[in-house]
Amino acid sequence: MSDISPTEIKLRRRSRVLEVSFADGSRFELPFEYLRVHSPSAEVRGHGAGEGVLVLGKENVLVTAVEPIGQYAVKLVFDDGHDTGLYTWNYLHELGSQREQKWSEYRARVERSGHLR
Repeated sequence: MSDISPTEIKLRRRSRVLEVSFADGSRFELPFEYLRVHSPSAEVRGHGAGEGVLVLGKENVLVTAVEPIGQYAVKLVFDDGHDTGLYTWNYLHELGSQREQKWSEYRARVERSGHLR
């Protein structure tokens, strides 16, 4: 397995992305909305099997802080008060490498819900 430890994390507030570079050479720009709706928190993922909670209305959410948690994760603090998800390096790498698929699935769920963006 390749080394997925981060080599650099940049919070780009104006463009609303978290830029994460990894030791394996990969680099991802993860939009704040994408990170918020895919939070690894129990609030979003749910407490059991299934799709988890569909988070809506986060198009303009901001990340106000990135707090390191040991050597394995960061806690993202969002301006809507959400700060309970710990984004492990593995999960951030997964969000980056599977962004197109995960975003497409999320958008399909939003559309099925009838929510207008």
